[in-house]
Order: sequence, then structure tokens, then C-alpha cells
Amino acid sequence: MPERSKTQRRGQAILNLALSGNVLNVDLLAQDLGVSRETVRRDLARLDRAGLLRRVHGGAVAVRLGLVVEEDAFDARMRQAVAAKRAIAAHVAAELRCGQSLFIDTGSTTVFLAEALVACKQLTIITNSARIASLAAKGEGARIVLLGGEFRSAGAETVGAATLAQIAQLRADHAILTVASVTAAGCYDIDPAEADIARAMISRAGQVTILADASKFDRGGVSEVCTMAQVTRLVTDYIPPAIAAAARAAGVLVHQV
Repeated sequence: MPERSKTQRRGQAILNLALSGNVLNVDLLAQDLGVSRETVRRDLARLDRAGLLRRVHGGAVAVRLGLVVEEDAFDARMRQAVAAKRAIAAHVAAELRCGQSLFIDTGSTTVFLAEALVACKQLTIITNSARIASLAAKGEGARIVLLGGEFRSAGAETVGAATLAQIAQLRADHAILTVASVTAAGCYDIDPAEADIARAMISRAGQVTILADASKFDRGGVSEVCTMAQVTRLVTDYIPPAIAAAARAAGVLVHQV
């Protein structure tokens, strides 16, 4: 197994333990994961730099409820890079055609996209976001499919096995997704459940569009959403040259707005 994959698997296992409320201990993690304490320390340092964990003496804790990690609260993200997110959303909406079908996942940029979709006609929109469903329903002739499942009030989204099962029964022209991080290798999320939704949508879509403002490049992200080769189009306000080159080499259409 490639070293990058091993690192990602360990990182995900560590985050799962942290998000269950455990205070992580380096020695116990090394035993559980079958690696050296130095390897665990490097993993914890990487997750700490990504803002996913907070290192403490002898281990780490998560950054939720004053202890552990997540992306910024959803409402806070809605106030960040607003001009860039609106420009990305407007660009994507302008390229859609009447009658197309879209998977759209939960995210601040996709909420701005839902607002822009009001100008489009006859779209079928499949989403796990109650906010996106409500906004997109204002479009002329819009047909909205709101996926069921476990409801999370913070992001007004559904996740889990029931949501994934519904996605598996559907098909769409496009999956339009937001992610926590874009690197030369691909796209990543912080929340494993949200990454599951994104991967399921990708598997049932003809094309994949990633929406990423400049802050998303080379950030921390543990759960792989897709490789760069799986992306059809990447829409951003700025992309580092090295990642742009890797994307184009993988056949991705890079749209900088």
C-alpha cells in the first residue's frame, strides 16, 4: 500500500477516536495502529497543523465543543470569502443548460450556487442540504429531490446509510461539490460522513465539478473524496500554479473566475 494511503488511513483512524470524545495517548495509539511512537507523533503534528486536532502533552484531543476539530462552523464559513464564492457560483450557474440534473452536496459555496440557480430553468437538483433544496426550489420549473437520512442541524444536512442508499438509486448529469482541501493528488474532506456523500454522488454522475476558493488549496483533509483524475472541472478564484499544472495534466478543466 502506498505510503500516502497508509498515512490517510492512520489519520482517519486517529480522527475517529478523537471525535468519539477520547483523549488520545501516543503510546496507546502506537500499539493500536502497529506503528512507532515517532510515526504517531508525526501524524498528530500533521493533524494539528490542519486544525483537526489539538496536541497536548503525551497525545492530542479533538477541537469540538472547546476540545476538538472540525471545519469552521457553517454560519462562519458563509461569511468567509463571500465575493469569491459568489463569483464561482455565478460562473457555474451560467454554464448549466435547461433540463440538466445535478447532485449538489452541502457546503457554503454550494449554498451560494443554489441562490444563483434561481436564474436557471427546468433543473433537477438532488441534494442532502435542506438549505440548498429550499433556495433552488425558487427556480423556474425546478424539481428538487431532498435526500433523507440522519439529520444534522448544524449544516442542515442529511448523512448516513439511508442517504447513501438513495443516491445509489439515482443518476445525474453532474455532481457539483465542495471540499475541504484540494491538492495535486486530489480532493479531501474533514468529515468522513460528508466525504461518503461526495464519493457516492461522484459514482452516480456523468461529470464532476469541484468548487474551491483560494483557501482550499493544500489545506488539511483526511478523507479522500476523489483523485484529481476523477474531476471534470475545477472552478476557483485562484489556484496555485503547481496544482493547476497537476490538474491540467490529469485532464481537468480549470476555470479561474
